Amino acid sequence: MAQIQHVTTDDDRLRDYLSLRDTSLRKLLETERGIYVAEGEKVVRRAVDAGHTPRSFLMAPRWVEALEDVLATTDAPCYVLDEDVIEQITGFHVHRGALAAVHRPALPEPSQVLAGARRIVVLEDLVDHTNVGAVFRTAAALGWEGVLLSPRCADPLYRRAIKVAMGAVFRLPYARLDDWHAAPDLLRDAGFTTVAMTLGDGAVPLDTVAKDLPIALVVGSEGHGLSARWEHESLVRATIPMSPDIDSLNVAASVAIAAWELRP
Repeated sequence: MAQIQHVTTDDDRLRDYLSLRDTSLRKLLETERGIYVAEGEKVVRRAVDAGHTPRSFLMAPRWVEALEDVLATTDAPCYVLDEDVIEQITGFHVHRGALAAVHRPALPEPSQVLAGARRIVVLEDLVDHTNVGAVFRTAAALGWEGVLLSPRCADPLYRRAIKVAMGAVFRLPYARLDDWHAAPDLLRDAGFTTVAMTLGDGAVPLDTVAKDLPIALVVGSEGHGLSARWEHESLVRATIPMSPDIDSLNVAASVAIAAWELRP
């Protein structure tokens, strides 16, 4: 059972929760400490249900009883403070009242994510945590089985990504590909048809893409789209037919449409 501890704002044990809105600082701190921060009752529950190990909890008094069953599963300390004091520490209003600092699990190898899967999403250099979280939520909801990330892709376990994904990042296997140049060959050797989402010349309408083989849906960064290598190396180049006065869609919206159209 977690030990309930009423603390003060100057307690050094609260350092995992400092300045949660400072993205650059949080990236550095969370990487150094091997943790991530889960926000909200549902997300905290899903992190623990996924087998992730809490390092500590921080919550307002009213959430202690609501999460009593979760706290009963761990010896991690639970720090209790009033909501306005939590806001001073974190730098924003935690309206869901509960936070947890959680040890980061080891990521699987890319080959483990691909093994036995038939639908994979591949993200090249998506830097917006909201978009990454939305992609994970959509992919999980529509039965896709994993995600591969480029080295520069945003962290799926950053607080904002987890929140937008509503914990889908805990259930959908994902891996980073350190050798991004070799990624097209890796997918091809694993039997996947790579479908690159692009506005480039020669792209076929999405609804004409064959669905009988394993598919790796490849999308590029929010600003520039896919790199020339992925456009050239992908077996299929596809686009979403749309009104001529609209030139593109947000990447998360594009993935949602494509994941539905190409769902298993």
